[in-house]
Amino acid sequence: MINRTVLVGRLTRDPELKYTNSGRAVASFNVAVNRQFTNSQGEREADFINCVIWNKTAENFCNFTHKGSLIGIDGRIQTRSYDNQQGTRIFVTEVVAENFSLLESKNNQNGQFEQNRPQNNGQNYQNQQNGQSSHSINPNDPFNSMPDINDDDLPF
Repeated sequence: MINRTVLVGRLTRDPELKYTNSGRAVASFNVAVNRQFTNSQGEREADFINCVIWNKTAENFCNFTHKGSLIGIDGRIQTRSYDNQQGTRIFVTEVVAENFSLLESKNNQNGQFEQNRPQNNGQNYQNQQNGQSSHSINPNDPFNSMPDINDDDLPF
């Protein structure tokens, strides 16, 4: 039998870290996962999935994520029940996360993807000429530029 779940989405709130009486860390959080299709109004709907993560992984998760973080979760689906204060039986279905991945850089804000390449505004090349070290590409160096290739030059 297989019970495996993989989710990619954004946190709807900051994860909530607690500790059990025995000292085990547990964090609960909610992930918004967009559906693959749009509704009749052309809007993309999302599912809001309750998740829980345990032990040191939970502490790490809380240290590195916050509301809006784009994350990947690998885990399993679990169901449980409990009686609330009114004596009503409550059933809960949640994903028990076993691993997580941060899918955007820490500095990235507002859910926009950033390009991880240096901005080249000519300063790096000037630093090279002044004897300062730099890892940027010299725009005038013929060995670091892409030549123009015509379709007629291709062998296929």
